[in-house]
Amino acid sequence: MDRTIVAKPLTREAFAEFGDVIDMDGANRFPINGGKTERHHDLATAEATGPNARVIVSMARGQPYEFPLQLSMVERHPFGSQAFIPLSPRPFVVVVCHDGPDGPGEPHAFLTKPGQGINYPRNLWHGVLTPVGQEQDFLIVDRTGDGSNLEEFHFSHPYEIHLPQDADK
Repeated sequence: MDRTIVAKPLTREAFAEFGDVIDMDGANRFPINGGKTERHHDLATAEATGPNARVIVSMARGQPYEFPLQLSMVERHPFGSQAFIPLSPRPFVVVVCHDGPDGPGEPHAFLTKPGQGINYPRNLWHGVLTPVGQEQDFLIVDRTGDGSNLEEFHFSHPYEIHLPQDADK
């Protein structure tokens, strides 16, 4: 079985079955603040369930990964969604999997355009935060509360994730 996956460009259409793409292209928008600001509205849905659950906003600084990436583990969060919004105009790789009969199915990999973010719904298997080329800061919107909101799955054999030929390194 070929375990090589080439990341595809991240688009709303290609990613729709996995979650939300967070960017301003095609968003519902309207003026606020006396017309001085254009709000791009309702880009993703934050979810928080379980005991004492609440939505929180955090920041993270991610280190770049070497490619091809050896994908040996994915994770999911049963009680809340998780959004990653880059704070610099750099791409990152998004890896997602549908739920299969014995854990996650085959991974799908996407490469964001600079400035695009993503939102994973509850229970979606996904890879870790994977900046490309250099250190990158992210705004994170996810859930805190009681209960274990992290489940990890380790593949018996890793998948190899490649960047497209023309990817910005």
